[in-house]
Amino acid sequence: MKTEKNRGSASKGKVRKKMETYIIKVLNFLTKKGEVYKAEPPLDLKEAFSKFAGGENQMKKDQLLRFMVEHQGENNISTMEDLDKIVEKFLQLRNSCSSTKTSSTRIVDVYRKQGLSLNDFIDFLILDDFNGPLKDKVHHDMNAPLSHYFMYTGHNSYLTGNQLTSESSDEPIIEALKQGVRVIELDLWPSKSSNNDGIKVVHGRTFTTPVPVSKCLQSIKDYAFHKSDYPVILTLEDHLTPKHQDKFAKMATEIFGEMLYCPETDYLTEFPSPESLKKRIIISTKPPKEYQQSDSIRKPMPNGSEPSEEESWGPELPDSVAKLKTEDRNSSDEDQEDINTSDNKSNQQGVRQYKHLIAIHGGKSKGSMKNRLKDDVKVRRLSLSEKKLKSASESHGADLIRFTQRNILRVFPKGERVKSTNFRPYIGWLYGVQMVAFNMQGHGKSLRLMQGMFRANGGCGYVKKPEFLIRTLPHEEVFDPKKPPSRKQILKVKVYKGDGWRLDFSPTHFDRFSPPDFYTKVSIVGVPADCAKNKTRVKTDTWYPVWDEEFEFKLRVPELALLRIEVKDKDKGKDDFAGQTCLPLSELRHGFRSVPLYDRKGKKYKSVTLLMRFKLETLN
Repeated sequence: MKTEKNRGSASKGKVRKKMETYIIKVLNFLTKKGEVYKAEPPLDLKEAFSKFAGGENQMKKDQLLRFMVEHQGENNISTMEDLDKIVEKFLQLRNSCSSTKTSSTRIVDVYRKQGLSLNDFIDFLILDDFNGPLKDKVHHDMNAPLSHYFMYTGHNSYLTGNQLTSESSDEPIIEALKQGVRVIELDLWPSKSSNNDGIKVVHGRTFTTPVPVSKCLQSIKDYAFHKSDYPVILTLEDHLTPKHQDKFAKMATEIFGEMLYCPETDYLTEFPSPESLKKRIIISTKPPKEYQQSDSIRKPMPNGSEPSEEESWGPELPDSVAKLKTEDRNSSDEDQEDINTSDNKSNQQGVRQYKHLIAIHGGKSKGSMKNRLKDDVKVRRLSLSEKKLKSASESHGADLIRFTQRNILRVFPKGERVKSTNFRPYIGWLYGVQMVAFNMQGHGKSLRLMQGMFRANGGCGYVKKPEFLIRTLPHEEVFDPKKPPSRKQILKVKVYKGDGWRLDFSPTHFDRFSPPDFYTKVSIVGVPADCAKNKTRVKTDTWYPVWDEEFEFKLRVPELALLRIEVKDKDKGKDDFAGQTCLPLSELRHGFRSVPLYDRKGKKYKSVTLLMRFKLETLN
């Protein structure tokens, strides 16, 4: 009897499921007609087409070329041959994606004889392969010193998850390099395990599992220049003995070979340029002293100094960890990431070999902030926590900017961010901080800003700092983010339409029985005076929303502003996420642009795009 009831319930469940499927199909059929025809093209697009097509129904080749040069400002399309290559690729690509396949040769012939129709013209504009919002090649001056660039920087680059219990692996390092990250951090500890080459990479004094250093170094070599040819910098947190430092030096030399950059002098008075360091790997840490007390008998820290990031976690746990007492963790904010805790009384030859590999020296991390930021003949790198940077920005803002004009400053997340979250990177960029170190596995709004910043300059991982952060004025004044100049530009952003969700999402992803209700949020992130938000109206029951709305943003420091774009599906409860992107405002290409959207983690959707228009006007 019980079995029959179960069978009856299962049968009713199948019937209910079939009924729901049937209802969805009927609703999709009822809305299909309107979706196929989509909506009336925005007036701006029709007017631009009519203007350059001379009022005709087809835009000829020479007319399209004039549109691309005069309206879109395309400098790389100067001849009819250049244009033909792009449009013919577009026509073939569109045909390959179409359900009704036609001869690619015939489509190209029609274009050559007749030109593009209005629908062809709009479809061409919404393809980001040919009409994206940013330049896809390096175009900044890459011959300035390294200190003149923001660098795409990772924090604890080997961790797969949180800062306490996740695994260490070379996979996050590989993924970061594929995304264009140029600064990789490794924490080095001696290891008794035969599987770790005597040196392990691990977030010490936590439950995180180790990974052999050789595996990390080999993966860095294999993927360092997958995305970009510009240098990869390894920042090391060194807990090695002189014996292990010697072993690391030999290992790094053997694996990297000629890729490894070793300066001829013991220290640098000016950093070399990214251009001169192409395809090179650079090591940065605090050089070992010739004689240094062992960690076991280390004296108390002098006044003004602080424990390192690792030291703040308490005593180191062995590889087979028994129990972690996080409540005993020292909550003080740590700055001294670049440390050497070894006893260097022996094996001085090995120490010298190790020191020779260090191209960018870690600086002193004790004393007053004024003393730490004091300029010197030697250039160096200093590490500060996000808390220390915030404090320094309030009391030593000018000193921070002067320091970063010649030296490199690295800022890392505070120790309380055990879930691998990130801080807002702008506090670093506004003061010229080159290395804003991020947990690349800590997905969220802050990481999206980081990804947006480094879409600039062809995504090479190095972005030239604005001139006002590099130069010093006659009376030694420097830029003050708290007192930006008066408004000097207006950005006009128009959101026309969106497309592609039907291809990238299931029919019931947003709403079970109806098409989604999309709206777009547009905002500026930058100096406080520039920050602003706007959003379009909600377009109900459509996979092909047409908003045709324009927003204006008054800007004081456009050089450091990012444009955030996010699409959501309006819901009774929490609105559903439908895509996002973040774009460096100073790099925006003007005119009608196809803007590809990304998922929450920053992975680009295959089809979802917005058709938008950007226009930046300078005020007198």
